[in-house]
Amino acid sequence: MEDKNEKNEKKQSALRTSNHPLVKLFFKLWDIFMTREVITYLISGVLTTLVNWVLYWLFVEKIGMEELSGNALDWVLTVAFAYVVNAFWVFDSKFTGWQAEGRKIFKFYAARFLTFLVEEGGILIFVKQLKWNGLIVKAALAVIVIILNYVFSKLFVFLKKSE
Repeated sequence: MEDKNEKNEKKQSALRTSNHPLVKLFFKLWDIFMTREVITYLISGVLTTLVNWVLYWLFVEKIGMEELSGNALDWVLTVAFAYVVNAFWVFDSKFTGWQAEGRKIFKFYAARFLTFLVEEGGILIFVKQLKWNGLIVKAALAVIVIILNYVFSKLFVFLKKSE
């Protein structure tokens, strides 16, 4: 008798060899996106987003800071957290000296500053002008920001040198 794992492996193998275009597309996308780097980036993105939201809530809702100022302070602290997590866990960046690390940190903050402007613009329009709920707006903007941050980190900050 086949055990459950063998049956599942056979089913998955049969699915992977299917000629159906949607099945082929699904597995092609799965293979592209289900890598260690992407999975750890998603986990770190969730952690960074939680840090971002908790700090925003703390500064704006509990301390009573103005929304844009609270978001700016929260951003500075969140980016420091994100750099450490991304550099040493997600992209497995090696320390090669203070000058090289300084360049990476500068590029990381520059890239994050662009997405910060996207977020600030969204808060300005949707929270300040249209009076939408700030936390809901932050949640929607987080999706856009996480995607842009990955692209910038992958293509601009943590480049892998060809061997």
